[in-house]
Amino acid sequence: MALHIETPVLEADAAYSACGRPLMMKMEALQPSGSFKLRGIGRLCEAEVRGGARAIYCASGGNAGIAAAHAGRALGVPVTIVVPETTAADVRARIGAVGARVAVHGAAFDEADRFAREAAAAEGAAYVHPFDHPLLWEGHASLIDEVVQSGRRFDCVVTSVGGGGLMCGIIEGLRRNGLDHVPVLAVETEGAASLAESLKAGERVTLPAITSIATSLGARRVAERALEDALTHPVVSLTVTDADAVAALIKFADAFRVLVEPACGAALSVADVHAERLARFQNPLIVVCGGIAVSLDTIRAWQDRGA
Repeated sequence: MALHIETPVLEADAAYSACGRPLMMKMEALQPSGSFKLRGIGRLCEAEVRGGARAIYCASGGNAGIAAAHAGRALGVPVTIVVPETTAADVRARIGAVGARVAVHGAAFDEADRFAREAAAAEGAAYVHPFDHPLLWEGHASLIDEVVQSGRRFDCVVTSVGGGGLMCGIIEGLRRNGLDHVPVLAVETEGAASLAESLKAGERVTLPAITSIATSLGARRVAERALEDALTHPVVSLTVTDADAVAALIKFADAFRVLVEPACGAALSVADVHAERLARFQNPLIVVCGGIAVSLDTIRAWQDRGA
């Protein structure tokens, strides 16, 4: 059974942004877990439970964790989410409210991830990675299936990139729908641009630290598959500032009455910040990936910090 829902595609007219093109917005922020993560995480958790798993561990900064919590509740298995110390208290509370046990370990995702793997192995539980697994990509690909099945035509896809799981899913979805030629505009914030740095180097680069407020993009190194896909599919790597991302999410909230994280604002900002890139296309599709680490208070705080 699918644990995610089919999300709508909303439209912004040509006057919405500097690129002067109508924009299609795939509204993954409306998933029950608040982001696209439920597509892939749900699929992977379901497969683990079918295979006999009686408990699930997942390391996450927030969105993968709450998706795993939703999946565990639906599948009837206990879930433990290991978050790094940088995960805000309100995000931890939101994950816990879904029914998961929340453990805090390490200063960054890498440490939380290592702890989650070890704890899962010690307890005989399944470990669910937040962005690096074929079943995750297969699940995320379903968002492209939905747009294609709706009959909408698009000639590029704009997406935010953290660890690369969403981008891998989008590219898989394009390939299985015969759209290998459709470019993906892969967007990162400065301070979390591990894909951009890897493409420059021609190999995976591990960032020394994440300095962006877009913590959902806070993978210091992308999945191996993400770099492979970026080198074999038409991918355009773009970066924006934290301030660009925050301005875009506020603009989006005013227009569509939906709050999203700066990680999502990064993709939304392209229509203004890299308007000339998007203006080359006739029918751009933007994946509104969502995110739970946002509120009116956090938006005010980002603005006060000058982001």
